[in-house]
Amino acid sequence: MLFNSYEFIFCFLPISFLVYFYLNKKKLIVAAKIWLLFSSLFFYSWWNVMYLPLILTSVLFNYSISNAMIGHNESKDRYFAKKSLLQVGLLFNIGLLVYFKYMDFFILNTNAVFGFNIALLHLALPLAISFFTLQQIVFLIDSYEGLVKEKNFLNYTIFVTFFPQLIAGPIVHHKEMMPQFASVKNKVKNYKNIALGLFIFSIGLFKKVVIADTFAVWATHGFDLSTRLSLFEAWATSLSYTFQLYFDFSGYTDMAIGAALLFNIRLPINFNSPLKATGMVDFWQRWHITLSKFITAYIYTPLVRSFDRLTFHKAMFATVITFLIAGLWHGASWMFVIFGGLNGLGIVANHYWQKKIKIKMNKVLAWFITFNFVNITFVFFRANELDDAVKVLKGMVGFYGVEISNNLYGALGFLTNYGIKFEPWLQNIHGTKWTLVWFLFALTILCLKYNTVSYANNKLSLSIKSSIFTSIVILINIFYMNNTSTFLYFNF
Repeated sequence: MLFNSYEFIFCFLPISFLVYFYLNKKKLIVAAKIWLLFSSLFFYSWWNVMYLPLILTSVLFNYSISNAMIGHNESKDRYFAKKSLLQVGLLFNIGLLVYFKYMDFFILNTNAVFGFNIALLHLALPLAISFFTLQQIVFLIDSYEGLVKEKNFLNYTIFVTFFPQLIAGPIVHHKEMMPQFASVKNKVKNYKNIALGLFIFSIGLFKKVVIADTFAVWATHGFDLSTRLSLFEAWATSLSYTFQLYFDFSGYTDMAIGAALLFNIRLPINFNSPLKATGMVDFWQRWHITLSKFITAYIYTPLVRSFDRLTFHKAMFATVITFLIAGLWHGASWMFVIFGGLNGLGIVANHYWQKKIKIKMNKVLAWFITFNFVNITFVFFRANELDDAVKVLKGMVGFYGVEISNNLYGALGFLTNYGIKFEPWLQNIHGTKWTLVWFLFALTILCLKYNTVSYANNKLSLSIKSSIFTSIVILINIFYMNNTSTFLYFNF
């Protein structure tokens, strides 16, 4: 079930909300939890009920391991070392992810390197496996370190499967979530949270169905359908995907945050205007924030601690390795590895400039360099294979020539003497006269002082003005919801 579908907005969400608070009002607290769990599992099963046993098995196994570690602390009878329990848990989770997500990738590369002819398994990627696996890895490590303790299976299952953040995050910690579910005041409808949740949800839906899906048309034609791209077509293609990815994923996050707020649950912010960043370090502190925190805490930090003597160059080496892993986490493709490696090198260059060169760069120039570097790395993130990325990058440097709209021939016809051609505007990506307007519109939104969540938290009040604004946005969204599309991060 998609957040941007009629059945979710007009059926699933209001029913799950009303029944949950009705049961809480009647003091049926356990029944309310069971209802929320049932709603979340129904939401997950809507895609494919065959995925349900997998997530339930994962939840049960991780719950058992975490409780075994808790029992290890409370009992003198220690049949297994606590560290061994953690290792079993990590092996299970990583093994599950590797089997479903990377096994065909491993077989394909093994065949290519050694000349084998091992048959591919053609496994379907279970929905949300990357996110619920990562979340439970975090829980196991926190349990091992004594930071969390959860003996109630119902509570643990709700923590993992809570539907707003189940499919694509944000990645949450147990200590962030469960105290909110336990709070007595959160079991009563909060009309300010409802207004705030609807506002954030509607803005996220607008980002997805109005902005992201508009740019998706040009990105798809440029990457997947066109065989050659002129200079402006290539830049329009790459920028279209950058805008599509940002508005799609940040839109999903806004909708998740908004939906959770209806239940008085505050999810962590996952985006903080990342395309306004003035450096790659700054960018990754703003983009997919919960993933950045995860790779810092659970990959980068253990890696640097493994060095006998940490130096600047060793720390930078650890940064590149960390981002190679983070890139591969997104999917079984060398394109994601290249994406991760480029971002790791970008952060290394950023740190080197700050610590070694120490020349303060103009903010506008720093933003311009960062934005374009990010845009180039997303070319690899989007490309299905290397040839697709090379095609777009060649076009961006003018390899396939420069074409200008034939409407400008009368004024600029002399440019034909310099090899510039006049063709229908962005014909190879099916661009229209409105394409440039959409780019300007997207850039304007990116340059706004406040992003969705910060604006809502600081500026929104229960007023007729805010209600009218939210209603107008919802009506626009409904108009654009005729062609429902999945969110990009559902593929990861």
